[in-house]
Amino acid sequence: MSRKIPPLNPLRVFESVARKGSFTKAAEELYVSQSAVSRQIATLEDYLGIKLFVRDQAGVFLTEVGAIYHKQIGPAFETISAATEHLKESSIASPLKIEVYTTFAAKWLIKRLNRFNLRHPHIPVRISTSVAPVNFSKSNADAAIKLCKEGSFEGKGELLFEDVIEPVCSPKLLDPDKSLSQPEDLFSYPLLQSHYRTSDLSDWLTSAGLGLPANLEIIEFPSSLLTYQAAIDQMGITMGQTRLLQEEFKAGTLIRPFNKPLTRQLSYYLIYPEGRIMSSKIQVFQSWLLKEISEDTI
Repeated sequence: MSRKIPPLNPLRVFESVARKGSFTKAAEELYVSQSAVSRQIATLEDYLGIKLFVRDQAGVFLTEVGAIYHKQIGPAFETISAATEHLKESSIASPLKIEVYTTFAAKWLIKRLNRFNLRHPHIPVRISTSVAPVNFSKSNADAAIKLCKEGSFEGKGELLFEDVIEPVCSPKLLDPDKSLSQPEDLFSYPLLQSHYRTSDLSDWLTSAGLGLPANLEIIEFPSSLLTYQAAIDQMGITMGQTRLLQEEFKAGTLIRPFNKPLTRQLSYYLIYPEGRIMSSKIQVFQSWLLKEISEDTI
């Protein structure tokens, strides 16, 4: 046997009018016009076949039947309201799960994350790392920060910053007998690269009007993070992502010998699932990210 439940929107309006004792106050609470409230009450009365309110010069009053009906359904609305509030609070308190590249996490995000924790202690952040494109149907991440081309990712994205690269090395690597003033001087030094960024050097050389020599030996590391550490430890010159190496530049552990950055057709995006309403947690995290980026000194 099917349940006899009246139209829910008129029922909600009835509960508000009965609780407020006024069509006008109910309209204000529900952000609708007073005439819309009147129409919804008329719809409910027609459905039930019962008069729920009477009006006179003194105002609007529940009928005896209307008062009994409100007494019975009022607690249900209170339960719904309390359950919704509890759900929102528990959702906000649950961790915000962000999937990122290890190098981005180590060189940019984690260095700033404590500032987010201090400003938003009610939104704990949990970081996971992956180099693969995010797949929200298989991942439990709420959002991801990925390096990709515009429109190439699953979901919706907010541009954070572009991928800007140029050669970097330790100042201690420089040899007085080996010039490092022209792009072709790179070939006089050991060259390093990450397994995941093998096109960086050729892209930069092309922008400088040079090609990649045949049989050029390049020492490869399994991640950018290790490649940057090898450069700091004077093993050679590598292509660096300038946004991720600001602290090294300030500390002088890495330098940019040419100061000729190349902006590639790749950018870092904050990505979140399409088809879902952006949660308040992600909105707060996105606003914080953009503020941090705007305050970066490059």
